[in-house]
Amino acid sequence: MTASRPGPPEAAVHPSLPEAALRRRCDPETLGFRTTEELEDPENPFGQERATKALRLAIDIRQPGYNVYALGESDLGMHETVRGILLEHAASQPAPPDWVYVENFARPGEPRALSLPSGTGSRFLADVQKLVDDLRVAVPAAFETREYATKLEEIQQESQDRHQALFGEIESAGAARGVAVIRSPTGVVFAPMRDKEMLSPQEFEALPDDEKEKRRNAVADLQKDLAERLKELPRIHKELRDRVRELDRNVMSYVVDNAVDELTRKFADLPAVVAHLEALRADVIARAADFRREREEDENSLAGLRMDRRFTRYAVNVLTDNKDARGAPVVYEDSPTYDRLIGQIEHYAELGNLITNFSLIKSGSLHRANGGYLVLDAHKVLTEPLSWTALKRALRSGNVDIESLSHRMGFSSSESLRPQPIPLDVKVVLLGSREVFYLLSEHDPEFSELFKIEADFEDAVERAPETERALARTIAMLARRDGVRPLAVGAVARVVEEASRLAGDGRKLSTSVRRLFDLVQQAEQRAKRAERAEITPEDIDGAVATQISRRDRFREKLLEAVTRKAILLDVRGRKIGQVNGLAAMSAGEFTFGRVARITATARMGEGRIIDIEREVELGGPLHSKGVLILTNYLAQRYARQYPLSLSASLVFEQSYSGVEGDSASLAELCALLSALAEVPVSQSIALTGSVNQLGQVQAIGAVNEKIEGFYDACRALGAEDVQGVIVPRANVEHLMLRDDVAEAAARGRLRIYPVDTVDDAMEILTGTSAGKPDENGESPEGTLGYVIEQQLLGFAVVAKRFGELFENDDQNPSSERKRARRKRAHQTRRS
Repeated sequence: MTASRPGPPEAAVHPSLPEAALRRRCDPETLGFRTTEELEDPENPFGQERATKALRLAIDIRQPGYNVYALGESDLGMHETVRGILLEHAASQPAPPDWVYVENFARPGEPRALSLPSGTGSRFLADVQKLVDDLRVAVPAAFETREYATKLEEIQQESQDRHQALFGEIESAGAARGVAVIRSPTGVVFAPMRDKEMLSPQEFEALPDDEKEKRRNAVADLQKDLAERLKELPRIHKELRDRVRELDRNVMSYVVDNAVDELTRKFADLPAVVAHLEALRADVIARAADFRREREEDENSLAGLRMDRRFTRYAVNVLTDNKDARGAPVVYEDSPTYDRLIGQIEHYAELGNLITNFSLIKSGSLHRANGGYLVLDAHKVLTEPLSWTALKRALRSGNVDIESLSHRMGFSSSESLRPQPIPLDVKVVLLGSREVFYLLSEHDPEFSELFKIEADFEDAVERAPETERALARTIAMLARRDGVRPLAVGAVARVVEEASRLAGDGRKLSTSVRRLFDLVQQAEQRAKRAERAEITPEDIDGAVATQISRRDRFREKLLEAVTRKAILLDVRGRKIGQVNGLAAMSAGEFTFGRVARITATARMGEGRIIDIEREVELGGPLHSKGVLILTNYLAQRYARQYPLSLSASLVFEQSYSGVEGDSASLAELCALLSALAEVPVSQSIALTGSVNQLGQVQAIGAVNEKIEGFYDACRALGAEDVQGVIVPRANVEHLMLRDDVAEAAARGRLRIYPVDTVDDAMEILTGTSAGKPDENGESPEGTLGYVIEQQLLGFAVVAKRFGELFENDDQNPSSERKRARRKRAHQTRRS
């Protein structure tokens, strides 16, 4: 180790932390294996015992409303965990029934939904399809048989005979009365006869008048008789049609009954299917003409399809088919639009119109998950129009009601359907952030009724030997699953340390297995290039360095600006009213620290501290709160007995974006105290922390990144003396510094000072005792507190004297009085 360089003064009561406290290392010997090949798969997801218990409870409760909202960040492997648990339970459950839609012959616009045993839907479709195909061949053939032709001819001949008999009777009656009855294409003609010969018009005119009258009366009587007899013709024709129809029906029944009866026997244990087949039987018999058309016409109209539109009414639309299912379904819908969630009714164009039928009904993810589990992303469901409303309606009603989105919103007037709703039995798991969960809980009264179970995923778990070994087993399982070469025990130890760094806490391990295994996969590529059989610690270290190198372009630009003096920063010497505060910035998943110069000025005034960031609307509410706390701290600590006659200003120098958070309030207060006491503070020591009204230093976030940011800035500026960082003592257990930073501390190049109060920080920064106030609130002479108290007291005295100078002045004093007042004020200020 190199010899330590002289550093800033350090009081014995404020020692820096030892190197062991800055990074909690993982000893490979404690893991108990040589490579991950020796490890078994874990029984439960890493660190998610609370969430998995909640999921299993929801699965066991089959009552309505016990759906699940899984809370957590997206990188916690929630999807994999939820899917794994659901698949485990689904495998032991029976496959759900198939659902099909068929024509409702009584109400064509309202297709019927039929439930069939799992795997039966596709067989029912094939059987009905074969039935219709067979009928399309058998029916025309039955009507082409000699037997049918003979019976039809008999019926037609009988009708014709009756027709002939009717006219025969008229002809006989006419012959008896000397009138011939002649049938022509234009109708029936009556002509007088004599000796069985028709008379010409000349011969008829030559007859005696009484004979002509007699013949005319005979024709009139025959016409009346014919009119009466012709009334029988419609009845004869109707009877003919009825007999032909009955003949056709008998032929159809003979053909159809045999085929349908066979199918009915096959599905005899399904009453709904049998009822549909009976309705189909009746409809086919009633529509015999559709089956008797020429086959060539049918084939042309099909255009290569199995059934044309005349026969679509007999089709079976299999909505869900579980013939290949092994247990209950587990469905993840990545794009939960309204149509993809509840299904849709498609249309086709015909002569400029949009037409639909029940065969164009398409299933949604709710149908496919029916009888099992549906996993959805909460944010995606909420951002898709009407999807959230449709999901809640389905869960509340216990039915999936397919309705076109355009019709529901009133945007379409095309033909549509109202399919029979399908009963819903599904367990829905929403994956989302905690923010969305709390918003839904507060603003959607139905949410808590429909999602009664919350599965809260942990961001981190306690770091202990058993959790380190559990993480090792998880990494081993993922490596085997993805074909990644085994990890040496030292490499696993480095992954464990990175898990603590990812958690931002030396006593915790991050449960973001995805990000940790991403690191392993990248390390595997290094081992592969080096042709090593195992992943080594050096591979993990190289992958970590490469990750940082890929992401730290923004950080490098900031450090470049520091080295080129574009951003002013002092890391040597001492300055009054100037400190190095620490802030954290994020660029995607990469968080890093940066140094911010904070300056303060102090003078006599009216007890106000001006936050310049807030005045120009760059400071957020939390930052402004931290600055307001400083005023109250100064008053209660240093000015209890007199008014706080102070005017001060605070600013983040070269800050061009918003400032938020109160983690800089300790640095701001130290800068202000330095300006008040006119005591310089060390620039080689940076600090971070929040402070309350009592001067106690409180924990902040991203403490590791902030320390590393100051170390990187000092290294970029070439500082060779000892640097230091003041942190809240409450953050000591969170320390998990980078390897190079921890090694710098071990060499004496970096010191980390934990503090409890503002006084502790000022003593480290100035090397001067802050002083402990007595019962009167006064600090001992020679201390920093005493200097500040005297300064504030002086401000108060001068302010009082200035007030007395103006107390008795007239409202419009003369020029002489103005000059005298200015002289007295000048003398007062000098005294």
